[in-house]
Amino acid sequence: MQFSATVASRTGGDSKQDFPIRRMYNFGSATRDPQTAVAHQEEVAKSGIYIAFDVPAPRIYPIGRHSFTMEDEVFVQTEKTSGEVEIVLHMADQLYVGVGSDHTDRALETVSIPGSKQACPNHLAGTLWPYAEIADHWDECVLKAWVDDRLYQDVSVAAFMKPEVIIDTLRERVGGVPDRDFTVFCGTIVSVDKALGFGAHWKYSLEDPVTSRNITGDYDVVNILSEVRDGFQVPFFNPQKQ
Repeated sequence: MQFSATVASRTGGDSKQDFPIRRMYNFGSATRDPQTAVAHQEEVAKSGIYIAFDVPAPRIYPIGRHSFTMEDEVFVQTEKTSGEVEIVLHMADQLYVGVGSDHTDRALETVSIPGSKQACPNHLAGTLWPYAEIADHWDECVLKAWVDDRLYQDVSVAAFMKPEVIIDTLRERVGGVPDRDFTVFCGTIVSVDKALGFGAHWKYSLEDPVTSRNITGDYDVVNILSEVRDGFQVPFFNPQKQ
């Protein structure tokens, strides 16, 4: 599969390009200071989500390419889904950086984190920056997310592992990573009120205050299971297992 995005270059202007995806990965707990990730782990633990602490951080979740979207709607199966703003890396002819939302089914996440990350799409905004053009001031950039127009996350990218470290870590820990044409969602951090948020509309951004540029994306959440009338809905979870 492939996606189309605008490459916004400080030296070459804007150009629309097509990018194949051969593999996709999600990172978790990918902060420079391991203690920074603890607040988000405590946040999700309130919802009964288990973190595999016996697996060294950052934790890596291979994602099927079908769990990728740039559409304006994200289709879900439960009411307990939420997004989270993340740095997104795409390796092509060079390393590009963008921003996206790892939308996750929190109900399913209590059963399986890898499974929950396949149940909802990873959403990508439609612009990428060549990382080499902003590497010298990367730590000045800021991630933000809003749910139903309420500020949900606000964090400097300096909290996270640098993009080149993410790529090196991926290659060290995962076999079969291609030389190019792969995408990485780089993990998130605790929300401003330290609680998972749920809502119908998600918006997120990557801001570069040094060059006064930003990338934004947004989408609406549609619970398609709720569209089935009462009495005809098949339970999402096996009631015998509850």
